[in-house]
Amino acid sequence: MEGEEKAYHRESNTSWCCKLFLLLYIALVASASTFTILRNFNLYYHSSRVSGRPGGIVQNYSDALGLATQFFDAQKSGKLVVNRVGWRGDSGLRDGSEEGLDLSKGMYDAGDLIKFGFPMAFTATVLSWSILEYGEQMKKVKQLGHAHDSLKWITDYLINAHPSPNVLYIQVGDPELDHKCWQRPETMTERRPLVQINTSFPGTEVAAETAAAMASASLVFRKIDSAYSKLLLKHAKQLFVFADTYRGSYSISIPQVQQFYNSSGYGDEQLWAATWLYHATGEVDYLRYVTEQNGPAFANWGSPSWFSWDDKHAATQVLMSRISFFGAKDLSMAENIDIQMYRKTAEVFMCGLIPDSPTATSDRTDNGLIWVEEWNCLQHALSSAFLAVLYSDYMVASQTEMLYCDGKIYNPEDLRSFAISQADYALGKNPMKMSYLVGYGSNYPQQVHHRGSSIPVDADTGCSDGFKWLYSPDPNPNVAVGALVGGPFQNDSYMDIRNNSMQGEPSTYNSALIVALLSGLVSTSSVAMHL
Repeated sequence: MEGEEKAYHRESNTSWCCKLFLLLYIALVASASTFTILRNFNLYYHSSRVSGRPGGIVQNYSDALGLATQFFDAQKSGKLVVNRVGWRGDSGLRDGSEEGLDLSKGMYDAGDLIKFGFPMAFTATVLSWSILEYGEQMKKVKQLGHAHDSLKWITDYLINAHPSPNVLYIQVGDPELDHKCWQRPETMTERRPLVQINTSFPGTEVAAETAAAMASASLVFRKIDSAYSKLLLKHAKQLFVFADTYRGSYSISIPQVQQFYNSSGYGDEQLWAATWLYHATGEVDYLRYVTEQNGPAFANWGSPSWFSWDDKHAATQVLMSRISFFGAKDLSMAENIDIQMYRKTAEVFMCGLIPDSPTATSDRTDNGLIWVEEWNCLQHALSSAFLAVLYSDYMVASQTEMLYCDGKIYNPEDLRSFAISQADYALGKNPMKMSYLVGYGSNYPQQVHHRGSSIPVDADTGCSDGFKWLYSPDPNPNVAVGALVGGPFQNDSYMDIRNNSMQGEPSTYNSALIVALLSGLVSTSSVAMHL
């Protein structure tokens, strides 16, 4: 678990005059580079498709994707009717019962046994996005069904966690009690108290992220189960109103969350949720919310930051850029200008990722991995790579040939090459010659910081005596296939010791990011799918 992410750019607010100048600049660049924005692109809610180059399957990414989707099964709580992980069983069956709720489903966030709503909702949103953009590629390698199942396991929980418009249960379990125990989820004995946000104790970022998860998932399930899709959208709309009406950070309302998933602010989640609701509904009020109403205050135009469970700015900028690339009907001048501001900021972010760009970020290891902080460093590398491959595909699909970075010209393949470099590093092309995806290759972490993986299924241990398995020098008896660990230090080193949670703890949100990235790379084509 980790604290606040740090932005790698800081700039002052852009004036309205500057925005007008920027719009003219982008128009001139567009003319000079002869790219064509596909007009009147029917957004996600019209289920159109934009095609790129055909391509074959990249086998190593297909193999890795097949492993990565399995970790969600290892993290499931509740009654496991069908499960691909033999060493997992039913757990958390009474979660929520003290409040008359069924919160048995959902997923444990990492190597512990807590259900944290903020990162869980983020996991669902990223999974939805990857399915919407790259579902056809997932289907080709037989992973789409698993992705749907994992997503629904989370959204079923989120629906039950939202029993009324202005109440959302955001946590099951007590982290302090949980961290005093080391036991399998199937045999856990500690209390499972609930934490909620409401009108008296608001949590805008959690409510908004959950709204984003449900809005994006409603698009995923629209053609699969229309009734379920409508239910998700109903919850998304209610949660967005709740988040926006009762503004306040859950880190302030509920101080005990600061030690684990502390929030750096809620403006980014508000924009993120409204953007997804716009794509899910086509209602212009949501677009207006993201642009002229709240863009100047919350969008950080010109100042990109790292995409993570805590910061959605870069992802919102890319998702809003989609409108710029493919068009939308009946936009006002103000909305058009602000959409271009999002796209320009996305371009600044992309320029920062390309290694030889004049504005390339220095936040990397010597061997090229994006590296921002010690805890869970792979999150930023993989999230950046996913956004890069997505933006590359947007460029190809819209016939946008060039990206300008402070006087140098790059093309979509440069972004795709960067994304491949991050994926390959995570899969073993690094100084340690170690795959950080458990089960991939012949050398991967053996002592993953994970309770269920580290304790034998037949072990007779309770809360405190289970710690002998944490400190055991032996490999984990149960292989957490598909787990993506936190990753290397800045000097590209890794210590495979179970008690090294900084590097060795996997998480569902990291898994969502690598699933998204691999789904974009599993085919040699660059293609932007219908959402």
